[in-house]
Amino acid sequence: MLTIIMETRDNEAELAQTLSVLVAGAVEGLVSDVIILDHGSKDGSSDVADAAGCRFCRDWDLADVVGSARGEWLMLLEPGARPIGRWIDELAEYVSLNREPARFSHSRLHRRTFFSRLARRGKPLETGFLLRKHDALAAARGKADLDAMANIRSVRKLSTEIVPAWVAIEARR
Repeated sequence: MLTIIMETRDNEAELAQTLSVLVAGAVEGLVSDVIILDHGSKDGSSDVADAAGCRFCRDWDLADVVGSARGEWLMLLEPGARPIGRWIDELAEYVSLNREPARFSHSRLHRRTFFSRLARRGKPLETGFLLRKHDALAAARGKADLDAMANIRSVRKLSTEIVPAWVAIEARR
C-alpha cells in the first residue's frame, strides 16, 4: 500500500530511529517496503537497512527506484524523521480517500527557535512528503534527488505530526 523512500549518507543512527517507528506500519499492513538510497555511506547504514529488511541502493536512478516501488503511494522521509501519534490510521485513511500529495504537520514539541525559523527556510522533506506513485513517476523524471521531487508548495497538511530529522541529528552531536 505504501512505500517509504529515504536518502542517506552516513546516517546510521538516524536511519535506525526512523526504521524502528516504521515497523508498526509494516505490522499493520500499511508499509509494504522501504527503499534506502545511498550517497556513499561509510558507516553501518547498509547494515541497519539490511537488518530491517529494507532495499539498500548504492547506484540508483530515481525514476527506476520509483518505478520499482511496491506501494501505490510513496512516503519520502529524511533519516531521523519520525511520525508520531496515530499516523498509521491517518495515513491509511488518507491514501484510501485522496489523490493529492500531503505533508505531516510540524511537531509542536520539537520546534526550532523563533529566530532560527525566520533565518532559514525548512527543507522540502522536513515534514515528509506523501504522494501517489503515478505522480511520483512523473516528478522523478529528470530529478536528481528526493528534495527536488518534493519541492511542491501547495499540498494538503495531515493532522499527524512528525519529529523532524534535525532533532535526531542534533541529539547525536
